[in-house]
Amino acid sequence: MDLGYGFGLALEPHNLLWCFVGVLVGNLIGVLPGTGALTAISMLLPLTYPMQPVPAILMLAGIFYGSQYGGAIGAILLNLPSHPPHAITCLDGYPMTRKGKGGTALGLTMLSSFFAASFGILVMVFASPLLVSVAFKFGPTELFSIMLLGLVAGATMSRGSPIKGFGMTVIGLLLSTVGTDVQTGQQRFTFGIAELSDGMELVSIAMGVFGIADFLRHVNRMKHVSSLRAVKLSDMRPSKTEVREAFFPMLRGTLVGTLFGAMPGTGPTITTFIAYALEQKVSRTPEKFGTGMIAGVAAPEAASHSKTQVDFIPTMSLGIPGDAVMALLLGALLIHGIQPGPRLLTEHPDIFWGLIASFWVGNIMLIVLNVPMIGIWVKLLQVPYRFLFPSAVFFIAIGAYSVNNDVFAIYEVLAFGIFGAIFMALDFPIAPILLGYVLGPMVEENFRRAMLLSRGDLTVFARHPISGTILAVIAILLMAQSYFAIRARFGSGSRLPAPPTDVVA
Repeated sequence: MDLGYGFGLALEPHNLLWCFVGVLVGNLIGVLPGTGALTAISMLLPLTYPMQPVPAILMLAGIFYGSQYGGAIGAILLNLPSHPPHAITCLDGYPMTRKGKGGTALGLTMLSSFFAASFGILVMVFASPLLVSVAFKFGPTELFSIMLLGLVAGATMSRGSPIKGFGMTVIGLLLSTVGTDVQTGQQRFTFGIAELSDGMELVSIAMGVFGIADFLRHVNRMKHVSSLRAVKLSDMRPSKTEVREAFFPMLRGTLVGTLFGAMPGTGPTITTFIAYALEQKVSRTPEKFGTGMIAGVAAPEAASHSKTQVDFIPTMSLGIPGDAVMALLLGALLIHGIQPGPRLLTEHPDIFWGLIASFWVGNIMLIVLNVPMIGIWVKLLQVPYRFLFPSAVFFIAIGAYSVNNDVFAIYEVLAFGIFGAIFMALDFPIAPILLGYVLGPMVEENFRRAMLLSRGDLTVFARHPISGTILAVIAILLMAQSYFAIRARFGSGSRLPAPPTDVVA
């Protein structure tokens, strides 16, 4: 019944149109190296301000999972890992292309992606409503603890050193305190700058640390993509033998992505690498990986897409972003006056069920789009960066200015861009900044409420059963991260190739 209500919303003409715009733009952005879902959502977020919440979220979600489809095209056909999750796909995808099986690799990728996305959607349908039964047991004490779990998970599970992740999270929390305190009316950390009295704009931070920073780091990239033989529709139809060979890797990759999708703070990059490593372990011919193995393409792509869909469970149902993109989508919900969390399913069923139904509609759209347009996407890869980057920066400046028609927002974007480029060059993870900024106000608000209700008794967080359990999980997470850090420092390194470090997962 609820899912039928969602399909009724998703298939309304205006919602269907914005879903199509989202998956089309996401697919295009996913193909282009150096850009991604974060950049695209940051640029288009101001466009959603005058829109109703449902079409706005459908479009932004379409950009997210649409970019996952597009990223595989460059990885398989041209050995260009447009985004970190697809770096592992290059290892076997491009060798398949060199053997004349590039179309087959793309066909299997689409099959794996749709299967994994459908499984992830079903997990959302059955898992998320279970939280409704406990929704009203979440008071300020429990909400503070669960937000704290999101911050710790995002800081410790991000790429690189957990200490650096904590540092970036604290910077994000500090940025969230800039502006006027809603309870006292006092201005905090504005340094006499009137434009900061309302706080810093989420769009400016996201565009700066992800968009401008990435452009600054790759501004000297002038590589031109070589020509490629056209991929025909008949090339993309895998044989029955190839489908049977891909089935179990696709299933295992889907389960890996689903497992990690339910864990806040994990990104899709580590998911794809784990799925690939698992296939090497269970394969009878692990030495052939890297020479064009079907399992080396099907498993990581399935993991990436199931992870993408299941990522919405902690974001929508608990208010805990799974990664930086989810944090940005969480911010978009807050901008539209919608509070993610356990009560979302009862207070805004149109958002939740409309979004779930749009996933199936959007994934079917992506299959229809990709089959005839592969050649066009490949041609777009040949656009010189000296044209691509200035155009993107121009649209970022327009997007920042359009939020409040204020030139100061452009200066904010530039400042955060320089800041982000410096810390990326120093190998600091950038995603925790956005996580801290988005969750900061909610952490502060619920902490204050809990303190008022308990008359300043800090032990209230341990005495409440749900809150105490979450704090125990946080402690276990910190101990586990400490153990792995010590083991990595003094133990032997892994043979699995490291994820790329030039782009944030």
